[in-house]
Amino acid sequence: MAGKNYYDLLGVKKGASDKEIKQAYRRMARKYHPDVNAGDKSAEARFKEINAAYELLSDKDNRKKYDKYGDKWQYADQFEQAARQQSQYRQYSPGGGATYHFGGDIGGLDSVFEELFGGARTRGFSRRSQPRRGQDLESPIEVTLEEAYSGTSRTISLQMETPCSACKGSGMIQNLPCSVCRGSGVAPDIKRLEVKIPAGVATGSRVRIAGKGQPSYGSGSSGDLYLKITVKSHPKFERHGDNLHVNVPVPLATAVLGGEVQVPTPRGKLALKIPPETQNGRAFRLAGQGMPHLGKSARGDLMARVSVVLPTKLSDKEKELFRQLSEIRPA
Repeated sequence: MAGKNYYDLLGVKKGASDKEIKQAYRRMARKYHPDVNAGDKSAEARFKEINAAYELLSDKDNRKKYDKYGDKWQYADQFEQAARQQSQYRQYSPGGGATYHFGGDIGGLDSVFEELFGGARTRGFSRRSQPRRGQDLESPIEVTLEEAYSGTSRTISLQMETPCSACKGSGMIQNLPCSVCRGSGVAPDIKRLEVKIPAGVATGSRVRIAGKGQPSYGSGSSGDLYLKITVKSHPKFERHGDNLHVNVPVPLATAVLGGEVQVPTPRGKLALKIPPETQNGRAFRLAGQGMPHLGKSARGDLMARVSVVLPTKLSDKEKELFRQLSEIRPA
């Protein structure tokens, strides 16, 4: 059926309605039906063509494709994928990454169609391209507070697009859309990559890994990979910028008389001297014991907030002592 005009086969115009196409089919089918033309091979062949034409034109989607691409309508999806792929990497301007010079009446969709089938080269089409950089990629990463404090690494899997090996990225084989990549010129690829996450990252940080994004489709450089960081909440520490806040339980006697308590930090415990008569809720600043400043050697501070712990299960003697204290220092 290559080169046949389906509208002509049914005897209708291109803009015919569905009703007109159906009526024309019935009329032509009666005329060339094998039962009416017994032994007439040419009538039988014509009848098959009429059926094929009606099957195509009665399907709205396929009819649109046929109206746009003619007898190569079966490749409509590949053509449009190839056109979209080309539009991502072309700029039709003198200073763009690719400049096109057309001769004759080539332009718009016709230029894409003719290029796909090689006609553009014979009708004044020429191309001067410059390397185009690959696309940047982004990958979400979740880390613990301790990992954000010290820095860590992850092995991640990236879904990449690489030039199709069957058509070498052109999208075409022997002037037809490549059946492997369906004319897109690209093929999916999974790449495993170990990435380092620097100390000091916070939720919302974007860590750039240069040159590890989408490869270029030409000789240009690869794009970059950006790690989008989320830091998990911690059961002990609250983070405010690069400062950390932590509650420190302090026995009542230590708060009253003074003494030493242990303060947790992301890398171990530190001793903190509590002065006598320390009030509940008082905060002590431990300079340089907070989170690292991203990309710098300095660190934030750790704010240790006193949480006085009242004694429980008092003995009779302890209760008596508290009664005496209440008499000495009435409320």
